[in-house]
Amino acid sequence: MSTRANSTLTTTGAHERPLRIGIVAGEASGDILGASLMASLRAEHESVEFIGVGGGLMAEQGLKSLFPMETLSVMGVWDVLKNLPTLLRARKTVVSTMLALQPDVFVGIDAPDFNLPIERKLKESGMKTVHYVSPSVWAWRPKRIFSIAKATDMVLGILPFEADFYAKYQVPYTFVGHPLADRLPLQTDHTQAREQLGLDPEGQYIGLLPGSRGSEVGYLAAPFIEAAYALQSRHPQLQFLVPLFNAARRHQFEHALAAAAQHHKKALAVHLFDGQSQTVIAASDATILASGTVSLETMLIKRPMVVCYRFGWFNYHVLRHFVMLQHFSLPNLLHGGELVKELLQDDVNGKQIADEIERLLVADNQSLQLRYCELHQQLRQNAGEKSARTVLAIAMRTD
Repeated sequence: MSTRANSTLTTTGAHERPLRIGIVAGEASGDILGASLMASLRAEHESVEFIGVGGGLMAEQGLKSLFPMETLSVMGVWDVLKNLPTLLRARKTVVSTMLALQPDVFVGIDAPDFNLPIERKLKESGMKTVHYVSPSVWAWRPKRIFSIAKATDMVLGILPFEADFYAKYQVPYTFVGHPLADRLPLQTDHTQAREQLGLDPEGQYIGLLPGSRGSEVGYLAAPFIEAAYALQSRHPQLQFLVPLFNAARRHQFEHALAAAAQHHKKALAVHLFDGQSQTVIAASDATILASGTVSLETMLIKRPMVVCYRFGWFNYHVLRHFVMLQHFSLPNLLHGGELVKELLQDDVNGKQIADEIERLLVADNQSLQLRYCELHQQLRQNAGEKSARTVLAIAMRTD
């Protein structure tokens, strides 16, 4: 463990103040990273304060968010266009606050279309900036690397293969792993998770995880529920576990569930939970989930999965011409090929999802489990501590 840094930074004259960190996360995955970074900064430095935007986890670490984090949780070209005035006001609020309060370093977590222009403006003003989670420049719009170089003093990355791409363009990059890999054990207790949720330890359960954004649940709730009905008709003993991110997502999912029950003339054997996504994943025999951090969580908890990505017609037909990714889920990106099944757009339908889950329920998943463990160990880098030390080094730099 390192020696804690000096408690204050000198500002003007004889006045001293705590180390001040600007920090902005735009969605639940960023909230996890931000909270881990904040906790480690507190451990590394005696006196630190935070200004910016985050969710509940970052609030627990002392952040008073400038506005609700969900303001930034939009996905795809069309959603951004619809919400553009709100996003521009939010960006103006962040920039004016940072310029007024002059943090020692600004950290933008993911949300590159929102954070990178802020970072560039702040860096041009003389402020030090860090971007946490690299945009997928190695997959599409690779020329963004030049904009990233102008916007940031350092990129903190969660994917090990990104380092070579950044080295090619001589852009500072540090691989820090992921705090979830540090926090989650290499082996998760299946039975204990079921006990925690009050479930039959001998039951057979499928987890449905439709995402944390309203748009994700809007696109995925119906096909996930249809897949559950298809599976239940083939295997009546199956039950379904659904963790919902917040009250709004629960209401949204319950509405879709009621519509499906009316259509099918019978109820689904489903258990809804407020949060507890990791426990639900651990209790499940297999999972159906939205693409994103939840696929990483599922890999780290070592459960078979089908990863689904579905968005609006306009977004899909615009983006499909630019994206060069063969795979979109984090497990497959980390593996460098198909490790878990991905379904995109029209393939995200009840029958196809059910067929893939049925295959997983009868498969020998031993080699899958072994690869999950290898990737888990690869991501165990003490992410909070490593990212905190890098951010501190940037903040303390005098050049």
